[in-house]
Amino acid sequence: MSSVIYQGLFFLFILLALALPLGWYIKEIMQGKIPKGVRFLQPLERLFYKVIGPISKKEMSAKRYGASVLLLSISSIILLIVILMTQHFMPGGSSVKNLSLPLALNTAVSFVTNTNWQAYAGETTLSNTSQMFGLTVQNFISAGVGLSVLVALLRGLSQVKKKALGNFWQDLTRSLVYILLPLSIIFAILLISQGTVQTFKSGISYEGLEGKNLWLHLGPVASQVAIKQLGTNGGGFFGANSAYPFENPTIFSNFLENLAILLIPAALIFAFGFWVKDWKQGRTIMIVSLFFLLLAFIGVAFSEFYGPEFAHVLGTTNLEGKEVRFGVGWSSLWSVGTTAASNGSVNAMLDSFMPLGGVIPMFLMQLGEIIFGGVGSGLYGMLAFLLLAVFIAGLLVGRTPEYLGKKIEAFDIKMASIVILTPLMLTLFGTMVFVLHPEVLTWLTNQGPHAFSELLYGATSLANNNGSAFGGLLADTPFINLLGSLLMLVSRYLPIIAILLLAESMGSKKKAALSSGTLSTVSPTFVSMLIIVILVIGALSFLPALALGPIAEYFTMK
Repeated sequence: MSSVIYQGLFFLFILLALALPLGWYIKEIMQGKIPKGVRFLQPLERLFYKVIGPISKKEMSAKRYGASVLLLSISSIILLIVILMTQHFMPGGSSVKNLSLPLALNTAVSFVTNTNWQAYAGETTLSNTSQMFGLTVQNFISAGVGLSVLVALLRGLSQVKKKALGNFWQDLTRSLVYILLPLSIIFAILLISQGTVQTFKSGISYEGLEGKNLWLHLGPVASQVAIKQLGTNGGGFFGANSAYPFENPTIFSNFLENLAILLIPAALIFAFGFWVKDWKQGRTIMIVSLFFLLLAFIGVAFSEFYGPEFAHVLGTTNLEGKEVRFGVGWSSLWSVGTTAASNGSVNAMLDSFMPLGGVIPMFLMQLGEIIFGGVGSGLYGMLAFLLLAVFIAGLLVGRTPEYLGKKIEAFDIKMASIVILTPLMLTLFGTMVFVLHPEVLTWLTNQGPHAFSELLYGATSLANNNGSAFGGLLADTPFINLLGSLLMLVSRYLPIIAILLLAESMGSKKKAALSSGTLSTVSPTFVSMLIIVILVIGALSFLPALALGPIAEYFTMK
């Protein structure tokens, strides 16, 4: 167990060492200060602006910024549905069928909203054309949208008496050209060096151990895996996701992919400190994020090492559902990383984790995936919690709530509350609808508390734009596809609109000078306050549901 803890600490050290310079780079790029080393990409940036047209040059209000986000997303959903429902007639699609409308809708919404919930096995359901020009493209765009919305919020927090939030098309283009695309190329090359497949062939025929001719599915895997991790997307090329040897071949590739999941979210915390010219503000968020992530990792690892009731069969470690190559340590680290961020990829079957090992990843999602979180969405979700904590702390001590020199008013708290409560309410609503459906028992392969855990986890994943699954839930049904699409759409775009309105409100305010009455947001006391606010909201909201699922299963096993 101690070696696993050291393993996790080493991972976090490498993560922070890389995230710090990347955070500075992201801040420079998104402020339009292109470093010399990447100026050779400027012609590509200008080409994007030329294609987009004059709209790419105008400053935008929150309304216009949000309308641009929705326009791009709706267009992407429609285009992706068309690709998936006609893939059989496209190049390389002769061996696959066209998707049904409910499954195509669910898949399109899933990838456009950065959820990447997959109710299908990728290698047998989709063609290489659909994977490349459909899903991989949306992996880039959905991550770029999240980063752009965050940048709009940072402008609102830092500027004074100005409502304009920048230009969405410029923010999106810069995030794609200078950040996501170069990083994806680097990670794809590293993955290919480890044996991750990258070919335009759909597969090869080979003779199995029993002498039968079998088909080995192949494709442009490394290019999709790189952006699925860096963009906190998570959708796997193969049904087994990152547990599959051709998608995640070695310990080093596993380390790289795990690192990629948290790299940009961690870098954005540093970028926030650089942007507002107060690194201590970023330090507050980083301390809280590391506290939750490290505590979650230790909890999952401890549960999988010492928790099994069938130790007489497997020894003292629960290896069921885990790749022997990765063992308990790397599987535990991945499970908390992928659910802290809105990634959703897996290198082990979460359904096989012990009850307490399964409840922790579920709870990380239920907090709104603010612990590092998705690209952009994690940090703006954390900032919503931070503003709420500032408001509550101000009420407790009788001081005017301020953040970065700006007063926090009723409208700001309403917008922050929408960001916080939307995924929370949708999770509980989705679970209720699942449980009340008359055919729910036909969707499940388990019974009792574990079956409820599968339903709760599924609703949590959909409503928090994660995309991972406990397993055991038959996801490809018309009802789940349609309900899941609704949950994913609302949980993605309602908070985005609220964040943009919050950004406009904060940007239009004047900045007050610091005084003796100003509440410090960088002190240990405030860090503790923020942790308590996050825990109280999560615990009060989900403890009853968790008590019916994984907690009840734990005591049943005991």
